[in-house]
Order: sequence, then C-alpha cells, then structure tokens
Amino acid sequence: MTGRRPTFETKDRERLYAFIEERGGATHEELVEADLLTDPARYRQLVAVMKRDGVLDEVEGVLRPAVDAAGTESHTIDGTEVAIRPARQEDISGIIGVMKQVADERRYIVAEDVADQLSGDSALMRQDLEDRRFFVGTVDDEVVAWCGVEQPSLEKLAHNAELTLGVLEEYRGSGIGSRLMERGLSWAEESGFHKVYNSVPATNQDGIEFLEDHGWTTEAVRRDHYRIDGEFVDEVMLAVELGD
Repeated sequence: MTGRRPTFETKDRERLYAFIEERGGATHEELVEADLLTDPARYRQLVAVMKRDGVLDEVEGVLRPAVDAAGTESHTIDGTEVAIRPARQEDISGIIGVMKQVADERRYIVAEDVADQLSGDSALMRQDLEDRRFFVGTVDDEVVAWCGVEQPSLEKLAHNAELTLGVLEEYRGSGIGSRLMERGLSWAEESGFHKVYNSVPATNQDGIEFLEDHGWTTEAVRRDHYRIDGEFVDEVMLAVELGD
C-alpha cells in the first residue's frame, strides 16, 4: 500500500520524525531537550531539509508530520466557501463534534464508535493509525463534515477499507458529502485498496440512497442487528469496488 510512513536516509532524520509523530507535534525547543541526535547542533539543518522535502510542516512554531494527498481543494457550494482537505491534528475535536452530532440522530451507529476511539486518542496521525486517514470539509475553518477511511487489522481483509462519512444537518444536500467521499475513495484507490464498505441502519434511508446514487451496492442485510430506541433495526451493508 502507498501512503505509508516515509523512509529516511539517516537514523537522525528517522529519530526526529518518530519523536514528532508520536506526540502529534513538537516545538524546536522540545526537539533539542529530547537529545535525539548524535550531533545536536545539526537538528535545525535536518528540520529544514525535512520541511523542504515535504516530510514535516511547521505552523506557529509547532512541527508536525506533513499530510500527503495533495492538500486543500476549495469549492464554492451554494454561495459558501468550503475547503476539502486532509485532517490535521487540530481538527480532532471538530471531527469528534460532528461525529457525535451525527451519531445522536441514531442513524449512523458506526460514527459513534469511531468518535469514541478518537476521544481516547491524543494523536490523529500517530504511527499506529497509519492505516486510518481522515479528510474534512470546513467552512470558515470550522469542521462541518468528515470522511474517514480505515483498514481492518486482519491481514486477510487488508485489501478492504471501511469508509465513514458524515455532514452536519444544515450542510446536507449541498454536495460537501459527495466531494469528501470522492477524496476519501481516491486516497483509498491510490493506497491499493480493492473495495470500500460502509454499514448503516436500515432506518437511515437518506444515507443508503446517497451511497447508491454514488455507485455503491447492497452486499448483505443483517436482520435485527441494532436495537434503537427499543426497536430492532436491520443493518444494511454496502460496498463499492475501486478501479472499475
């Protein structure tokens, strides 16, 4: 799969990157104090080279692993300026907020589970999350939608990826969800995945129709899989194959 952790020519560069990645970000002072390099006087030179090579980004003095996937797309949707881009560490609270609002509607159970996982993790781009990628839709720098793509942990399922997607109610029907899903599926295809799947309660007809309109098909229905507000609800399992 592509989109993996970068490789490095020297151990010093790898140590710097690992330190920054594990913490989700680090200042120049923190790098010096960590005493990571065989020659500490070289750390600024190495950081400059890694920024030049697109391995690190620096915002307001904080260094972070650079996010790939071609940066930000800007769209004007219904007169509103919307940015579609890879998620950054500082987006994590916004992503969780949108997920929880969507989950509160009780139409997207998977979103609640992913929100809980993120809530318990301090770093969005950490090494142990290298097979999970998030994209966001923002309006005035506020997260209003997310798309997540995650690889299962089982090796025999590694050619598949699970996609989660949600948009705040006031922005639905505007095209933000479609743009985000295109971005997520493009990343999944470039990363070598064969199929992407999603599962929603049968009561979420809008979500099912949205996926079907974008070429997804129902692969299975699990009867009475959820219990929502005291009622048993089927789970509809949909998927789309990539590269067709």
